[in-house]
Parts: sequence; C-alpha cells; structure tokens
Amino acid sequence: MRATQILRSGGELPIGKYGHYLNKDTWGHLGTVLPHKGFTEYKISANRQNLFAGAAHDAIFNTWRRFRMQVFYFAPPFLIAYYTMDWAIKRNEYLNSKEGRAEANE
Repeated sequence: MRATQILRSGGELPIGKYGHYLNKDTWGHLGTVLPHKGFTEYKISANRQNLFAGAAHDAIFNTWRRFRMQVFYFAPPFLIAYYTMDWAIKRNEYLNSKEGRAEANE
C-alpha cells in the first residue's frame, strides 16, 4: 500500500517500533509516547505553594517602576493640552469681557 493511500484512508500511520506521532487519541502530545531522556521535571503541589507571597509589595514597587518609566511619554502631551485649554479659556473670557470688546472694536 502506498503512503498516500494510508494518509487518505484516515487510518493510523505507525512510525517505527515506538508507535505513532499523530492520531485522534494523542493530538496535543506531539512526538513519541515514551518519556524524553535527560529531561528532569520538578513539581510542587498546588496546596503547598504560597500563591500571594509578596504580591502587595511587588504590586506597589512594580507599579511605581512602570509609572516612572512611562511618565515622560504621556505627561508632556497632557501638560501641553492643559495649559493650552487654560490659555484658551482665559482668552475667551477676556475677549467676551468689556475690556476685550473695547479692544476688538478699536
């Protein structure tokens, strides 16, 4: 049987003596079914971990660090916009005042 017929038939494609790489049962477990050699995995039980250890401390200092690094990107446009609006409001109030109308009519 040719390889294309095996692939098109939907059957399992055995690869060597270790089984197969892809099929409907092991999708997501790409590779052989045997464990890898020389790969050490260490785990700790979920109920033995201290999940929020230092979370408040890290949140405060990480927030300050991120703010400090980004403040020069967002503060100047806000300051420029604030002072521009402040100038525009004062100028509008002056031009609509008695003195401003007298100046405009001269």
